[in-house]
Amino acid sequence: MDRLAFYRKSVKTILQDYHAWVAQTPGEALQSCLSLDEDRDQYLWFNVGWQGKTRIFNVIVCVQIKAGKVWVEEDWTRQGIVDELLQAGIAQEDIVLGFQHPTKREFTGFAVA
Repeated sequence: MDRLAFYRKSVKTILQDYHAWVAQTPGEALQSCLSLDEDRDQYLWFNVGWQGKTRIFNVIVCVQIKAGKVWVEEDWTRQGIVDELLQAGIAQEDIVLGFQHPTKREFTGFAVA
């Protein structure tokens, strides 16, 4: 399997596992949604719904694959999707913490871009 296919499969599997785990939680007022776009290499897990009269739209995880790197743009998981990506076998130098300011990325130990 080539690297891009491996990255796609890993990201999709991790997000599908998270989504399935949340779907088992009873009494969830919000709808957990998963959007996996392989054509554009954009992967999104989010909640949508209402709490009382307040509209809720929360992005939990946003990952993109671009220029041969896995960009973690947003991550509100407890364990951290980055740890999951590393455990899946994606190299630290191929993961960009997109939620970090570009001037701070060199200090993270991960790819800068």
